Amino acid sequence: MSVSLIDIAQQLKDNNKKVQLIYAFNGTGKTRLSREFKLLVIPKVDDDTELEESEIIGKKILYYNAFTEDLFYWDNDLENDAEPKLKIHPNSFTKWIFEEQGQDRNIISNFQHYTDEKLTPHFNEEYTIKDKGGNNVTVGAFTEITFSYERGNDERSDNIKISKGEESNFVWCVFYSLLEQVIDVLNVAEQSDRETNQFDQLEYVFIDDPISSLDDNHLIELAVNLAELIKSNESDLKFIITTHNPLFYNVLCNEFSNSNKSTGYNNNKHFKKHRLEKKEEGTYELIDQPNDSPFSYHLFLINEIEKAIESEQIYKYHFNFLRNVLEKTSTFLGYSHWKDLLSPVRGSSVAYKNRIINLSSHSKHSAEEIVNLTNDEKNVLKHLISEINEIYRFNKIN
Repeated sequence: MSVSLIDIAQQLKDNNKKVQLIYAFNGTGKTRLSREFKLLVIPKVDDDTELEESEIIGKKILYYNAFTEDLFYWDNDLENDAEPKLKIHPNSFTKWIFEEQGQDRNIISNFQHYTDEKLTPHFNEEYTIKDKGGNNVTVGAFTEITFSYERGNDERSDNIKISKGEESNFVWCVFYSLLEQVIDVLNVAEQSDRETNQFDQLEYVFIDDPISSLDDNHLIELAVNLAELIKSNESDLKFIITTHNPLFYNVLCNEFSNSNKSTGYNNNKHFKKHRLEKKEEGTYELIDQPNDSPFSYHLFLINEIEKAIESEQIYKYHFNFLRNVLEKTSTFLGYSHWKDLLSPVRGSSVAYKNRIINLSSHSKHSAEEIVNLTNDEKNVLKHLISEINEIYRFNKIN
């Protein structure tokens, strides 16, 4: 049944599982779902700002999503082109982590673990500068980060501007380091025995796609580490994780499907996985996935293509789906390239290859992905999916 994102958020809240894992395509509404869920837990106050919503002290929910990354921005030093800095918008979230909890060392360690041990973040101390009017302005400690690369032999490159993927990874490590401490603190059963009571009201952690630009090895490791950390949680804290990445999803499924007797985590009792689908305009469906079977992403894509064909709602991005299916199938069957799978297809395999390449190229503008195709292009997709199903005999999902 198709419902609103608010209704989906309510379903997640009512489910009451310790861990809920959700797969959804990019653009489905995962980030908006995290905000709707937050608003269910903490109704919005009129004078709240997006930055202040990141405050965690005394809060019921801690979340990581695109807005978390928006707390960080680059000062590229365009005037001198010498000292680019990753700066932090004033907010209580990072102020609490850096200044009050002293998590900088853990953040550096986690960041280097997932990127490069020679790539080092440096946090600023408080200093004073003069503004354009000649007035003294104090820049607070832990509000700017610079990066250096240690080359060995005491050589080092300073003032490096890291990649967007590394930046996303750094922000995730800030959040992950906090999460480690949260679970460690809440695992102390008696509130009076905890090192801090600032997490006592925390009920939920919502994590939306923490895997930007990681290679498969680090992605798998991150998923395993995150699952182990969450399974070590002995408190009533509940977790909701959303992702568009099938590998990340499957690794988490496998990890959360294993119980942990030492902490009392039981996969049948505490774990639930879902798939979020966007239906008609403004409506969604949260589909429960069986816990006893992995999520077959390529079969799901085939199913999505067939639904588009049946409803005559075929768009450019469905050729992306088809190419993704061919790439994953060719890897599994040992072919050197996905194009080889088209050789047995009736018709001109060369023409089909070129058509798929042209229509599956990534666009910079998402609106171009839903442009109407010609009837000839739609017929090509129908023919190819029919042939591929007949030749390779996929066992369809229900």
